[in-house]
Amino acid sequence: MLTLTTLTDPAFCPHSLNKYASVMACGNGYLGVRAAHEEDYTGQTRGMYLAGVYHRAGRHDTNELVNLPDVMAVGLQLDGENFTLLAGEILSWQRELRFASGELCRHVIWRSASGARFCIESRRFVSLDQLPVLAQQFSVTPLDAPAQISLTTGIDATQTNSGRQHLDEVSVRVYGEQSLQGIYETQDQSTEVVISASCQFSLPGERCFTAKNRRLSCHHALTVAQGQTVTLEKIVRVAHRHEQAISPATFAKNAMNALQTCAVLGYEKLLEETTRAWQKRWDTSRVAVSADDPQDQVALDYAVWHLHAMTPEHDERCSIAAKGLTGEGYKGHVFWDTEIFLLPFHLFTRPQVARSLLRYRWLNLPGAREKARRNGWPGALFPWESAASGDEETPEFAAINIRTGLRQKVASALAEHHIVADIAWAVVAYWQATHDDDFMRKEGLTLLIETAMFWTGRATEVEGRLEIHDVIGPDEYTEHVNNNAYTNYMAWHNVAHALTFMQKFNRQDASFTRAASDFLQRLWLPPADAQGVIPQDDTFLSKPVIDLSRYKAHAGKQTVLLDYSRAEVNAMQILKQADVVMLTYLLPAHFTRQQCQANLAFYEPRTIHDSSLSKVIHGIVAARCGDTTRAYDFWRSGASIDLGDDPHSSDDGIHAAATGAIWSGVIQGFAGLDIIDGELQLSPALPVQWQRLSFPLRWRDAQLTLVIEHDAVTINTTSSVALQLWGLSVMATGQQTWWRKDFSLPDSGTATTATEGKP
Repeated sequence: MLTLTTLTDPAFCPHSLNKYASVMACGNGYLGVRAAHEEDYTGQTRGMYLAGVYHRAGRHDTNELVNLPDVMAVGLQLDGENFTLLAGEILSWQRELRFASGELCRHVIWRSASGARFCIESRRFVSLDQLPVLAQQFSVTPLDAPAQISLTTGIDATQTNSGRQHLDEVSVRVYGEQSLQGIYETQDQSTEVVISASCQFSLPGERCFTAKNRRLSCHHALTVAQGQTVTLEKIVRVAHRHEQAISPATFAKNAMNALQTCAVLGYEKLLEETTRAWQKRWDTSRVAVSADDPQDQVALDYAVWHLHAMTPEHDERCSIAAKGLTGEGYKGHVFWDTEIFLLPFHLFTRPQVARSLLRYRWLNLPGAREKARRNGWPGALFPWESAASGDEETPEFAAINIRTGLRQKVASALAEHHIVADIAWAVVAYWQATHDDDFMRKEGLTLLIETAMFWTGRATEVEGRLEIHDVIGPDEYTEHVNNNAYTNYMAWHNVAHALTFMQKFNRQDASFTRAASDFLQRLWLPPADAQGVIPQDDTFLSKPVIDLSRYKAHAGKQTVLLDYSRAEVNAMQILKQADVVMLTYLLPAHFTRQQCQANLAFYEPRTIHDSSLSKVIHGIVAARCGDTTRAYDFWRSGASIDLGDDPHSSDDGIHAAATGAIWSGVIQGFAGLDIIDGELQLSPALPVQWQRLSFPLRWRDAQLTLVIEHDAVTINTTSSVALQLWGLSVMATGQQTWWRKDFSLPDSGTATTATEGKP
């Protein structure tokens, strides 16, 4: 069994409550619950979310992921006083998220203002074995004398999304002496949510139930002897549906019956089952590193944990929100992050999940076609932000212009069209890693053709060549430019592969073939200069340069926008995040190593890294260029986005895509994994701070386990796999070890060409 790390909350701090509520959130891809404390604190944001449950609260609002009624709160009175860690004294504190089981645990010894000491323990988890189920235990032990203890818990439907109420209360009721149920409906009546809860107490007491002001509560009061423990065990089941296949009464009854079955099993048995389910996930995805700093392993376990906990693999109608299921940031919308930063992890560990994420886009093609049509273009223009459908969900306005005092329009939905090619890139990468002809024939090829049609219609003819005008590249500080290199090269890749797969699967469309061929021949691809630098767009290199050091020191805070308006930033050589560097990362076969180095050296000083995704991408490119020292610094900085010292870094949810970047920074950076012309390539180079790296890998029909050391690579595979290792072709069969310096198989006696570096 794997030994996994834990994520710890070092101390109770009222300023970091929401950060740790996000990073220590429990989830299973279906359901996510923020790690808010059971007791209330001003400013603490509670949250429980179901993948795919969105609602628009008002005609001027956008769809957002609904914050459901709260079930984790426990009101505690000790000898008549409300328990809070803001008063009294914390004598002992331990709080941790246990990655092996997904269990969040807290142990506190607390002295009240009157001097009485209490031990307060809480445990909770969201089941990976039974997706709608979450379980909680809350225990109190008086340490010095008997105490009057009162516990209150239930279902609190006063919960909102920053003041917006999305659910109507349909009915609430109590079953017997321990079970509660609330039935709720989104205000547009599109979704019904049924929350059922069983509340059992280890010691008898006076119990009553109340239903008032959208709160359904169970109250339990008793006297507890010194050294005796009273424990609340609460099992909750959260069910929802969009269709009315059965009557509401039958749906609610079935939910209650399922809850009671779980309640009979109890917390410990349910935890045992979910731990086994997590073990299977870890067996196929855990990245292990022997490092000088043990926090490197914590960062990797944290990333993989959330990559599983946020991914709705149960339903291909859902995708991964920018904050996963950990908070309300970006209103729970889906961005390009999913295909570019999150899909690679699933592609190489659980490819069926990657397939499901791509089918989310395929299922939402009608909305993408309609957006393209409204703008006068053919094909499919996917929304910059999406929710449950293919409709554009990007808010119309955002921040205030510091010069004019007016709210600024969000330009991403209007011009950040590279998402179209990003989705196509992911479709191609999926097929290359799986050779899933069934998906490509039925859905993937349609995605490629529809997106390619968009680009052929989007291009503008200028003096005999085709250009793409008025776009925003990944660098969102540079808006409405012509011939953004990232967009043009990715569009070319999109159209080229649409033609390739049309030929492979014998799809005939003479009109499209002519348009696509003309596009590929005449599209302007900004070339590299003599030093290898590719212009980010037509005008970027002519703009003035300013010293960005003070802004780079506060990366992620967008402090440059406190000194300059967006229009002023747009007029200078200032990047929010990787743009051309991102291009060299995604399409490495198109660029030489010298070009990658040149663009990294030129653009990084001009990049503030105000996006959580930027530094790790720079790190991967640095690793591919042989600079593992710099790559490691970038990787550590990227890993600290959520896990660093900033108490407010993740208040409204984790940076979901950054978890994918942590994984990619290791696998695609230090392990050097890539797909070039459909072939698996590895060019490992570990940082000096690491002695050993191991991870499982799925490649087509084979399951591989790789162990990488500074001078050797060991590959254990279930079937023969051909790959490029350090630039030379090898065939991995069973378990074999290759040595870097002489590239020999130690047991075979067969030496091959020596190699010291990457090709």
